[in-house]
Amino acid sequence: MNIFSVILAVLSLLTGVCWLYDRVKRRPARLKKAEEFKKNNPMASKKELAAIMEPGGIIGQSGSLFFIILFVFLFRAFLYEPYRIPSGSMLPTLQDGDFIAVNKWDYGIRNPFTNSVLIKTGEPKRGDVVVFKYPEDPSVDYIKRVVGLPGDIIVYKDKQLYIFPNGTKPEPDAAPIERKSLGTLTEGNGFARENFDVYMEKLGDAEHRIQVNPNSGSFDSYFYKQEGLPQGAWKVPDNSVFVMGDNRDNSKDSRFWGFVPYENLVGRTVCVWLSFSFDRGNDSLLPSWVPSSFNFSRLGGLH
Repeated sequence: MNIFSVILAVLSLLTGVCWLYDRVKRRPARLKKAEEFKKNNPMASKKELAAIMEPGGIIGQSGSLFFIILFVFLFRAFLYEPYRIPSGSMLPTLQDGDFIAVNKWDYGIRNPFTNSVLIKTGEPKRGDVVVFKYPEDPSVDYIKRVVGLPGDIIVYKDKQLYIFPNGTKPEPDAAPIERKSLGTLTEGNGFARENFDVYMEKLGDAEHRIQVNPNSGSFDSYFYKQEGLPQGAWKVPDNSVFVMGDNRDNSKDSRFWGFVPYENLVGRTVCVWLSFSFDRGNDSLLPSWVPSSFNFSRLGGLH
């Protein structure tokens, strides 16, 4: 159950009742009063008449918020919803502090309370960055990149990604997914500094950056083991996708817990619309949740 959608729906209902009551029961009296005022004051200004027509009291003021709340509810439920990136699992594409806009209707018009599909409008494509309900805890929203589609066999070995599209038999000498080195980058400071190899990876028609930590160990023993396939290989079931983070050595994704059913998808990420940095020295007096700067360069698109 989407709690925020429920709250917005309840507020829409309550303010809608207030608006309707004011419209039917109170507005006629205000109209009569405004007409009498204008009759007795032929030079009355529009501002004076508007003040007379202004809804009053808790019911009137609540009703005046109805259309605003209803618009927010419908826009968020069926068009676009904002999310904040809470971790570094999608680095270098998305970073902690980015606020993203998620297209809610690309994969289907959904029930805003249960996320079930009412009208199917499309399916995810390889390379899409998607927000979804974490299969092991649907109350938590995750964001990852679609790597595998239904019927695909995915292999992750020696930090290399192999995709055998639907119906293709895996070959021992197959080449991994194409990626081009973009150099290295360093994250952190002091003793926590880490070096990452950065690549431009191509998934279908989509090109995006990923980062790999060459010094991290192998996590193969923790991978989700699918029956009938060796460790580190997965076949994507019908109506599901296989997802991974762009920060390949720091992402809890399908490699560790399995597949994302279509019914868990929330939408496709389309852009960064706001971005903050939270970096500051240890001697800073500001709380850690207060932004230290605004990242204008990250706005728009997916970087």
